[in-house]
Amino acid sequence: TYRKDTQKTPPSICNWKPKHMEVDCPPEESISSAFEEDSIELGDVKDMRLEADAIVNDVLFAVTEMHISQSLTSTSDVAYINVETREGNRYCLELTEAGLRVVGYAFDEVNEELNTQYHETVYSLLDTLSPGYREAFGNALLQRLEKLKQNGQ
Repeated sequence: TYRKDTQKTPPSICNWKPKHMEVDCPPEESISSAFEEDSIELGDVKDMRLEADAIVNDVLFAVTEMHISQSLTSTSDVAYINVETREGNRYCLELTEAGLRVVGYAFDEVNEELNTQYHETVYSLLDTLSPGYREAFGNALLQRLEKLKQNGQ
């Protein structure tokens, strides 16, 4: 068994050598203990502002415009993202631990009476809202696969 107070790293992680890769861990710095320290600092709580920033950067290529709302206050529990689809439709999205959902049909608009479905991912949400997103995402995937094919030959 592996104990944190020992200087040795777990044998299952270090000195493991698959066909084309070597992994060597210095004895003074364990991968597991570094991971445990990060987990203690960050905990299991996600900061929705950071999540929103990652979402915007991830799918910006497939929409006309997307940014974190400057008018609506984002916190560690909730963030608001404005998105304009390739079809020209504007939405205000709410991001919480429950997922993403449409809360308004204009930038920076939160309609409390709107009871829209939560989506686990931004991909799922945009897939339902925008055929242009689906097409752009599919094209990007094909380009990536083509690039992998070229590099592999």
